[in-house]
Amino acid sequence: MPPMSGRDPGSGPPRRGIDLLTETLTVASRLPRPVVATVHVEVLAGPDAGRSFEVADRLVIGTHESSTVLLTDRTVSRFHCEIVRDDERLLIRDLGSRNGTFLEGVQVREAYCTPGLGIVLGETRLVVQVTNHETPVDTSTRDRFGFMNGRSAAMRQVFATLERVAPTDATVLLLGETGTGKEVAAESIHRESTRARGPFVVVDCGAIPSELLESELFGHDRGAFTGAIRTREGAFVAASGGTIFLDEIGELPKDLQPKLLRALSRRAIKPVGREGYIDIDVRVIAATNRDLRQEVNADRFRGDLYYRLAVVEVQLPSLRQRLDDLPVLVEAILDDVRARPGDRSRILAAAFLDHLRQHAWPGNIRELRNAIERALALRPWELAPVPEAPIEPASAPVRGDLAPAVDLTRPFKEARDEWTGTFERAYLGALLDAHGGNIRAAAKAAGIDRVHLYRLLARHGLRRADTES
Repeated sequence: MPPMSGRDPGSGPPRRGIDLLTETLTVASRLPRPVVATVHVEVLAGPDAGRSFEVADRLVIGTHESSTVLLTDRTVSRFHCEIVRDDERLLIRDLGSRNGTFLEGVQVREAYCTPGLGIVLGETRLVVQVTNHETPVDTSTRDRFGFMNGRSAAMRQVFATLERVAPTDATVLLLGETGTGKEVAAESIHRESTRARGPFVVVDCGAIPSELLESELFGHDRGAFTGAIRTREGAFVAASGGTIFLDEIGELPKDLQPKLLRALSRRAIKPVGREGYIDIDVRVIAATNRDLRQEVNADRFRGDLYYRLAVVEVQLPSLRQRLDDLPVLVEAILDDVRARPGDRSRILAAAFLDHLRQHAWPGNIRELRNAIERALALRPWELAPVPEAPIEPASAPVRGDLAPAVDLTRPFKEARDEWTGTFERAYLGALLDAHGGNIRAAAKAAGIDRVHLYRLLARHGLRRADTES
């Protein structure tokens, strides 16, 4: 019988964990690491004239203390603008500032910034240059983190950040477009953390009526309000010892924001109708597809709460930025829906994958999943020709030649249920895409109750389409 350890009996004593870690780090250090040139920002005029900054990553210019380029000019907004890399170019983007962002005298909302051009923000004038200094970019050697898959450079950079933050209790703010996989990223952080044995509790701040959200988060005592017939523990208590994920945090009503801030600051909550506080032991992960910096500038989101949430910010790339991951993502979706071998081979064929790469995927991984499920249900083995709409509109009829084949050897009810399921999956997938994943808008357009829509999505596994497979 082979030894239980699985190692060769003659290979000597087993290596200690520290030796394996050292070897892993040594191998990782030999891998080529991508580098980026640093960006030099010099303030030419204004209250901060003469100051300069050198930044390797994306930079945010403003007066908020978390800004990368921190200015004292009172005519500059808290988060005035940001400059990010877009391939080899620099993209400047106004963040809803009060006085606007001007590039060589022209007000811009978003524009490519040629190094050396003057930028004016309020009374401040500055210039941005790309230096000859190169800074290595941290990337992971893994192609999987928790439930997340990816081999592209963009995802390996995300994995590198998540690997460092997961073992800590630091609050994480996940950013990204709708459908980029924020819930799966949050659950993956939980799974890779020291709290993995504890609960993972999800609260969708955009799906719960504002008048009920406080009780959902913090709980309530019996008799606290009309209808409170019994004491109820909130999500923070339910997540004790584990992680609470606050999805769509940008939808949090303004009157609840101070209470959440207090919970994050004091690590204690106050249930509705109770006098005292309850200590909590939870890790907080939040997510939003809104730009909270713009929300802060517009006074719709508290700056101090944003500061508390954004201890570590992780920007999840869009599917457009990680098209190299299409094969592994498609394969994961096929595994999840238990596709038949013949269907798998057709979906994973090079021609079909090449067709997928031509699409813009504004709905990101959610849209990709819906497209794959539609192809499996209707089996056209090709997508619609319009790049922005790989799924037919909800109003389009299901063509008879693409419907499930009639099998008279099966009982009527079983065959009918399959046809009904095929229609529902196609309809719901198109409905989600048509409304950008907005459940409230989708339910209203379909003329059904939002709770009923949630149940339909859960029945067909489409609720998971909000995230990454």
